[in-house]
Amino acid sequence: IIMDGNGRWAKMRGLPRIMGHRAGIESVRTVVKECVRLSIEVLTLYVFSVDNWKRPKKEVQMLMKFLHKFLEKEVSELDRNNIRLNVIGRWQELPEFVRDILVETIARLKDNTGLVLNLALNYGGRSEIVDGIKGIIRDIREGRCKKEDIDEEMFCKYLYTANLPDPDLVIRTSGEMRVSNFLLYQISYSEIYVTPRLWPDFKKDDLDKAITDYKKRIRRYGGV
Repeated sequence: IIMDGNGRWAKMRGLPRIMGHRAGIESVRTVVKECVRLSIEVLTLYVFSVDNWKRPKKEVQMLMKFLHKFLEKEVSELDRNNIRLNVIGRWQELPEFVRDILVETIARLKDNTGLVLNLALNYGGRSEIVDGIKGIIRDIREGRCKKEDIDEEMFCKYLYTANLPDPDLVIRTSGEMRVSNFLLYQISYSEIYVTPRLWPDFKKDDLDKAITDYKKRIRRYGGV
């Protein structure tokens, strides 16, 4: 899910942008709970992109604090629901207090076998591809593989999502018709669903509607 529209939601109500992000946390809780109920295997949330550092410093700082507070507060609930946490992106570049809570939460939930909650943090699709290429070059230089070994299957092993399936469905809120540097390699054959609903207003019924729409589609993967 590309969670978009927090700022606009706040502006429409005469509130600071950060209040939209706070309101969006409730939508995260709702969607995670519904994905568990539906036995969905993986939910990837586009939380913070490599381009989001361009936002006002105060807003970025508050986003990091919200993330920390969410994980700290919700870890027990995530555990009760058998959820495992995964993170993709250059998250090692995040503030130390965020990295620490991520490591702690991943460790606590690592043995769970239900929904994989995959957070895209300091993530960019182009950055991921570049990092994957660098990884292959490094392994070739160090003799762990040969350039003749490179194919699509091998390349996928060097992406952040190496242990995850490609997404079946990409949901974008706020009506914007773009993928915004999200999972560029992985969504080659994903179905895309765009809703005008702003993220803080996106609830259980909206997710169910998106999935119902997805079920009606015929996926040919280039065939007939």
